[in-house]
Amino acid sequence: MRVLGLMSGTSADGVDAVLAEFSGPPRRPRWTLLSRAAEEYPPELRNRLIAAGQGQPITAADVVELGEALTEMQAEAARACDPSGSAELVGCHGQTLWHRPPQSDRRGSSWQLLQGPLLAQLLQRPVVFDFRAADLALGGQGAPLVPAADAALLPAIGGWRALLNLGGIANLTLLPPASGPDRSAPVQGWDCGPANTLLDLATAHFSGGTERFDAGGAWAAQGQVDEALVRQWLQEPYLQQAPPKSTGRELFGQPDLERRLSALEASAQERQQPLTPADALATLTAFSAGAVAQDLARSPAVVELLVAGGGARNTTLMTALRSRCRGLQVRPLAELGIGDSDREALAFALLAWWHQQGVSGSLPSVTGAERPAVLGVCARPNL
Repeated sequence: MRVLGLMSGTSADGVDAVLAEFSGPPRRPRWTLLSRAAEEYPPELRNRLIAAGQGQPITAADVVELGEALTEMQAEAARACDPSGSAELVGCHGQTLWHRPPQSDRRGSSWQLLQGPLLAQLLQRPVVFDFRAADLALGGQGAPLVPAADAALLPAIGGWRALLNLGGIANLTLLPPASGPDRSAPVQGWDCGPANTLLDLATAHFSGGTERFDAGGAWAAQGQVDEALVRQWLQEPYLQQAPPKSTGRELFGQPDLERRLSALEASAQERQQPLTPADALATLTAFSAGAVAQDLARSPAVVELLVAGGGARNTTLMTALRSRCRGLQVRPLAELGIGDSDREALAFALLAWWHQQGVSGSLPSVTGAERPAVLGVCARPNL
């Protein structure tokens, strides 16, 4: 079956689309990535999405209009990826506006903005969406959901294999080895902490809004890292919390950036030195890499780290990651045929196919849910 996967991540910079073909056993399918496309959000739409995702007040009318505009952008990305309309099914994650992980006395909740029936009508294809709700209802985190797809799409190797997505948030998947005492261990996965959220917000802050991100990490490369602050930040409660865990802009957004910039200013003053934008970006980049390295140090011994997401193109972030994960082979996931921006869109294509097959798409070992669940809701077009 040909399935379109659509993904818009925490960075809210646009839609990644892939067209994939799946066949064979659902848990170990044969798959081919047929085409890919990406559509950037117009600046106004991106700014509105980020503002809403960081809790700025918004009217009900604005929410409706925002959802419609976002849905239309998803349709544009789908058409760019599959202009002939060969896909039989579409899997669309939508745009996360708010995510509340489970707490001791309260189940979790999460809001992925999308008008699923409208997208189905625009594309004249069934659309599977709202992937997190079923897992949340069973007491799970509702995220991350990609580890189940990683386990199905990538072969096991001789040791533990880790996959890292450097999107707005950094999240890890750990796949057990093909042989040995850990071969039957469950797949693991969680959100480590910030990857690009704080970096992008800081770049916009220091550039007066003229730059959306630090291209290649060039600005950060000019600065000096405040290692004492990085060590202090790595002791914060979320970063010390054991999985399952998930997070987003609610924790690592604009208010968090302002707090960290204040700490950087105070630290620079103590040293009687000015705080430069490059120093701030260098320290925030090191913090993102340090959160991943710290989690890997507490995990089963990983022999390989495959990296995807926009952060994989940030040379300074990748250098910091290799430095802080000493002895670990770090290489791009693209070497296995899944490009930096393909992995999550491909995962939601697979999750949609699993929905159509009636196959569970969640892993309790990752999300902490009571049991696995078939994920998503299917909207069908009125033909």
